[in-house]
Amino acid sequence: MARYDFRSPRLYVAAPLAAGATVALDREQANYLANVLRLRPGDSVLVFNGRDGEWRSTVTLAGRRNVTVTVADQTRMQPAVDDLHLLFAPLKHARLDYMVQKAVEMGVSRLQPVMTQHVQVTRVNLDRMRANAVEAAEQCGILALPEIAAPLGLHAAVAAFDPARLMIFCDEDAEVREPVAALSAAVTGRGAMPLAVCIGPEGGFAEAERATLLRLPNVVRLALGPRILRADTAAVAALTLVQAVLGDWR
Repeated sequence: MARYDFRSPRLYVAAPLAAGATVALDREQANYLANVLRLRPGDSVLVFNGRDGEWRSTVTLAGRRNVTVTVADQTRMQPAVDDLHLLFAPLKHARLDYMVQKAVEMGVSRLQPVMTQHVQVTRVNLDRMRANAVEAAEQCGILALPEIAAPLGLHAAVAAFDPARLMIFCDEDAEVREPVAALSAAVTGRGAMPLAVCIGPEGGFAEAERATLLRLPNVVRLALGPRILRADTAAVAALTLVQAVLGDWR
């Protein structure tokens, strides 16, 4: 049997989920099920809310604008959430959409936009970020949604940073050329720690920003290999490295 059911439609809902509960879907979801998928009463969907696991549900009302589902049985328990934060300089729309989706797929639990000196985007659409996070979770069988934090300046983000969390500071100017070995060596003796990955803007970090980040008590500064990566690519590369060395790929 497949670990996940990827054939049934999956929807994120905000309502509590339990056997017998009836959930009214929002207009966009109703349109998707009734007019795009053309589901009818009795058809099956999977629903999740990021708290109560995944539940198989049955369409009980399927009008053009109103669709309700009745929750039947739980198909998956809610898993433990990785304690993995991503701090990043905001990107333009399409690249930010991509980065958010991939971060969700890679197990990030908090997305923190950070305004740096060389950032190219000064406004962040948090609702759009949430929509992309939901879409990625629906499509990839993920049951936990990351916290979407409001933007902070770099100094404010550092001031609010938990000193017990390991900061993996990705910096193209770092001298490290073997990031897997360097990350493995850096955590030796530290024990299990909550993690954060920090990715800068495509213009790079200013020297004062580097100094601020390096003053954190638990920080590992890494380069992600010999090539210069775009910021969204760098985020995926860094999260892959972290999951392989320290995370749930081990």
